Amino acid sequence: MSYDFVLVFNMAASCHFFAAALLLLFSGVLSFPVGQEERGATTCGYQSCQATKPTMLNVHLVPHTHDDVGWLKTVDQYFYGDRNDIQHAGVQYILDSVVDQLLKNPDRRFIYVETGFFYRWWKQQSSSMQQTVKQLVNQGRLEFVNGGWCMSDEATTHYSAVIDQMTIGLRFLNETFGICGRPRVAWHIDPFGHAREHASLFAQMGYDGFFFGRLDYQDRTRRMKAKEQELLWRASDSLPPPMADLFTGILPNGYNPPEGFCWDQLCADAPIRDDPDLEDYNVDDVVQRFLRAAKSQALVYKTNHIIMTMGSDFQYENANLWYKNLDKLIRYVNDQQGNGSNVNVLYSTPSCYLQELHKANLTWPLKTDDFFPYADNAHNFWTGYFTSRPALKRYERISNSNLQTCNQLEVLGGPVSRNGLFGQGDSKTLRKAMAVAQHHDAVSGTEKQHVANDYAKMLAKGWQHCQVLVSNSLASLTGSSAERIYCDNLNVSVCPLTESSSKFSLSVYNPLGRSVTWPIRLPVNGTVYAVTDAQGKPVDCQVLPVSRATQEVRRSRSFAKNELVFQVRAPPLGYISYSVSLLQDGPPSSSPQHQAPTSIQNKFLQVTFDPDTGLLSGLSNLETKQTIKLSQNFYWYNASDGNNDESRQTSGAYIFRPNSSTPVMVSSKARVEVFQNSVVQEVRQRFAPWVSQVVRLYADSKAVELEWTVGPVPVNDDQGKEVITRLDTSIKTAEFFYTDSNGREVLQRKKDFRPTWQLKQTEPIAGNYYPINSRAFIKDGTDQLTVVTDRSQGGASIYNGSLEIMLHRRLLHDDYRGVGEALDESSELFPDGLVVRGRLLLSLEPPATAADTHRPLAQEVVSQPLLSFTNGDLNPNARLEFSGLQASLPPAVHLLTLSQWDEESVLLRLEHQFQSWESKASSQPVTVNLQKLFSTLNVLGVSELNLSANQWKDEMKRFDWSPEKEEKPLLKTFEDPSVWEITLRPMEIRTFLLRVTFQ
Repeated sequence: MSYDFVLVFNMAASCHFFAAALLLLFSGVLSFPVGQEERGATTCGYQSCQATKPTMLNVHLVPHTHDDVGWLKTVDQYFYGDRNDIQHAGVQYILDSVVDQLLKNPDRRFIYVETGFFYRWWKQQSSSMQQTVKQLVNQGRLEFVNGGWCMSDEATTHYSAVIDQMTIGLRFLNETFGICGRPRVAWHIDPFGHAREHASLFAQMGYDGFFFGRLDYQDRTRRMKAKEQELLWRASDSLPPPMADLFTGILPNGYNPPEGFCWDQLCADAPIRDDPDLEDYNVDDVVQRFLRAAKSQALVYKTNHIIMTMGSDFQYENANLWYKNLDKLIRYVNDQQGNGSNVNVLYSTPSCYLQELHKANLTWPLKTDDFFPYADNAHNFWTGYFTSRPALKRYERISNSNLQTCNQLEVLGGPVSRNGLFGQGDSKTLRKAMAVAQHHDAVSGTEKQHVANDYAKMLAKGWQHCQVLVSNSLASLTGSSAERIYCDNLNVSVCPLTESSSKFSLSVYNPLGRSVTWPIRLPVNGTVYAVTDAQGKPVDCQVLPVSRATQEVRRSRSFAKNELVFQVRAPPLGYISYSVSLLQDGPPSSSPQHQAPTSIQNKFLQVTFDPDTGLLSGLSNLETKQTIKLSQNFYWYNASDGNNDESRQTSGAYIFRPNSSTPVMVSSKARVEVFQNSVVQEVRQRFAPWVSQVVRLYADSKAVELEWTVGPVPVNDDQGKEVITRLDTSIKTAEFFYTDSNGREVLQRKKDFRPTWQLKQTEPIAGNYYPINSRAFIKDGTDQLTVVTDRSQGGASIYNGSLEIMLHRRLLHDDYRGVGEALDESSELFPDGLVVRGRLLLSLEPPATAADTHRPLAQEVVSQPLLSFTNGDLNPNARLEFSGLQASLPPAVHLLTLSQWDEESVLLRLEHQFQSWESKASSQPVTVNLQKLFSTLNVLGVSELNLSANQWKDEMKRFDWSPEKEEKPLLKTFEDPSVWEITLRPMEIRTFLLRVTFQ
């Protein structure tokens, strides 16, 4: 594989630059360090696999450790081996010990997964030890699998954050070890269910196969009988096969060794005692038990090759225990071949095992749905974590948005953004914190409380570093040296500057590739304000009193009485500035209407209410002349305490287990306040002291906003509660509803149904819950109601025409899945229980055009504008408006990534954000000219990479697999109109490395 940068020159560039660039290219200075392998000097990857025996049952022993990047202990505690009173685990000692033991026998193998941990260990090693490890990697004795910074969760992660965390891990491996550091296999042995979008991403990253450990117990039983534990996963209904096809294998024992064969210091199994002169000699017993285990496993797999995972959580801290016994096991089992045994045992890796399956040249069952929800027994559905720790889930989503803004402004502001007027800033601290947060015990909400606090602390620290970078960049772009203030608590109306200043300015940075209209709500103490835009034109603004719920939530952190509300329009990939001036102090000018309204409306939508209850009663789209009945309320499921049946299963961080299928209504009525003005109309509903909501309709919005506030959830009745909101409509859904997969493609769901097996439903509520990452909808032939969420949540459609979303969970018991504590969150600010606030956005459209509304709406929520403030008036000499693009991107195109790669190169990802079937207008190929993309950057060279940016796209080769009952798909190639003009097809993401200079 060549790693030289493939330059495509802008012919408009000067001849001087062209000649200089050619000189640099041929002298090697312009080489791009995607990898640093020495050609011909390595036998890694598939070339390093040990010989197998075609006439025998080959047992591939895979030594491994599963190292959670935080769970019961923090990341630091796990790495250093601290707090062993919680759990005995020390990652640094695992890697020390494994390397030592690998050197003692060239046949031994080991795989490692979590690059975030390996990176820490690697930095501490001497140069001689680093060379030793490189030799092990080059010989295939130490192999990296998966290779992301962590092993991400699959239910609660957004695809953009998953791509980022995989990129950072794989880039380190590529730059450190070259081609031998590139994993061939994706490895998700612990996540609690598996998303179709993850499989699609892995395929586009170039993986040849994917192995995981957990799937529903009923699904496993069926697959074992049918020998379908290895399959071909077609992970997209829009990308042409085999672009998103991924061979997938289900491991036999989760990720643990067969029973009786665990030789770690954490295990109690007997070692192999092979001195025949001693009384407790056990070689014959061990060999026979192993042969029985191997043959039993072979009965439920398709080929004469099987895999055994020899390791588990944080094992191999004393690797000698494992390897000494594995050496003996291999020797003594293989000795039986002389007595007629047909079992051959060998050290192996997942990639070597995968290669043997590929060589078998068989056809494999095809799967097109996903592996949610996951249950390990009849009453144990792992669907609670879809919502667990909702505040952390929201903070992770905000941090992702901040990271994209930080990455973009690092590019647009140039080198001064990293070291400028306000000091040294960086994006890498937040990038790494976000990468850790994707771990399957981080954003999932399944960690101990002190670990959750640590994740939030890392994200906050990363954002502090990014704030300096953003301030430097905006200072450079605007030409203003004014100090910038960031108000991170605007969701509860806290911002000291806006509360106290009579004149301030606001900059709104939009990270999307198209213009965005966005509502601004600022805490103030005045009554009348003037707002002007970058051209000095007045902007309609209104002042409303702060809601009672907000006053209760902010707990004296702010004394603002009012909120200033107006709408801004921000340019694509750019900012716009506004000036705000106090005109009049005093009490709020808006007085509420206390009786329930019959309706609120703008030019697009009308929302109706029941005047007797104050609850929603209907929704109309005035443009399309659609009207549905729509009622909405809050309920809670009583969490099982384990005393209601013999299963003893409780609700906990992982598991959702209500003790009744009928939720308890919080209140049949809501006390209301109504505010209506030219900017926004809102109905404030109070259902109980711990549940309130604001129904909002902004003047220019095609979506209704439901801002909910829940908590502290009362538990003085000794009952844990799982709080939902439910939308009941007149839409005829026929038991179907739809959820997104990691924020991208949408999958159809049906109540009490699984596409690939006959479901025996044992939990009618929890067994119908699915992860919602950014949206869910219900529809019939006429109407589609889409709900866009601001974080990952769990949801279901239990009744026809109904959609429920779980908002908050407060539980009093552990669910016995390892975390060892109840999900009962509190904080210094909320000692009586956590209060959580969030938003749902509702749109009503015809099904044929609904995606044209909900796709961009969901992107706006994920990548929201960043607000920064300066005290005083706008600087008249400053640049008050800027766009990094020459023009808005087409509606179907989303700018997914723009980040600095090295001093002269930037990484760009563009994606088509529509599925092939969902929009007549937008589900068409779109062409973008890369040279005409940016307003301030000259694009001098371009080269296309795979999705994870660790291979050149034209050098990415994957195993091809044949599905059962279908022809083997042939990869279609599409030609772009020119080098600079690239075409995106539905759901396609394309990744480019651009060589750029500033104009």
